[in-house]
Amino acid sequence: MKKLDRITFDPRVMGGKPCIRGLRVTVGTIVGLVAAGLSKEEILALYPYLEPEDIDQALAYAAWRAEEIELADEPKEAA
Repeated sequence: MKKLDRITFDPRVMGGKPCIRGLRVTVGTIVGLVAAGLSKEEILALYPYLEPEDIDQALAYAAWRAEEIELADEPKEAA
């Protein structure tokens, strides 16, 4: 997985949820906007202080977390 240096965690910002570069924009917000059909350009227009790489890393982080949770929830086979 590529480096996700734009995803930050700070208990003082948005309750410690994963955010973009310490800003009050969560990964969940970005994923929700993409799920609602907004393009990268539309998201950048709504949040002009974000950069295209912020959106890319938010989606990469969300995909990684989804895969991590899916693997952790798989039932173990009996020995």
